[in-house]
Amino acid sequence: MNDRTKVILRPAASSDAAAITITICASLNAFDWMPLLHTPEEDLFFIRDILLPTQQVTVADAGGRIVGFIAIGGEWVEQLYLDPARTGQGIGSRLLAQATAGMPLVKLHCFQANTGARRFYERHGFRAEAFGDGSANEEGLPDILYVLRR
Repeated sequence: MNDRTKVILRPAASSDAAAITITICASLNAFDWMPLLHTPEEDLFFIRDILLPTQQVTVADAGGRIVGFIAIGGEWVEQLYLDPARTGQGIGSRLLAQATAGMPLVKLHCFQANTGARRFYERHGFRAEAFGDGSANEEGLPDILYVLRR
């Protein structure tokens, strides 16, 4: 059975906020190095009241279940999260390709500790342009500015 054919990419709707929140919480909880700074209720508020109204959000829908999403703001990938059980299936690649199609410049931040995400972005042509010490992000974790120029 090919999971790729069962996943549909579509624009997020306001009714997806709770499902997107579940995905982001599951993803963050999968990292033992990630400090958990927000409650699920705070994450839901952020998704529903800030992210969805202000950014281009695309979800990966597998039979009515949100298994990933990407949020684009200007030339930035602001968020890209997958259900941890669905990584390695091409869903993140599809989200990234569709959401950034036609963008000559794409930027994002990635935590240095997130080695899987670093490999993913580098496979997709992103190059590390700056390394931060964590003082500029809420989590206080060292990060990397990745840039893709087309």
